[in-house]
Amino acid sequence: MSKEEIINQLIEEYTKIQRIMKAPDQKKEIENQKRILEAKLQAFGVVTEKLEIE
Repeated sequence: MSKEEIINQLIEEYTKIQRIMKAPDQKKEIENQKRILEAKLQAFGVVTEKLEIE
């Protein structure tokens, strides 16, 4: 991964945190972010059920 790609990824993560902090319903925004991330992981063949923390 290039330096530019890493910077872009970090900006995306920072933006996600900002969205959660500013959301009227933070729990709902967290669930939305989780669904988006799960979809991205599943597109790469990652089984997300095994990633759940109990």
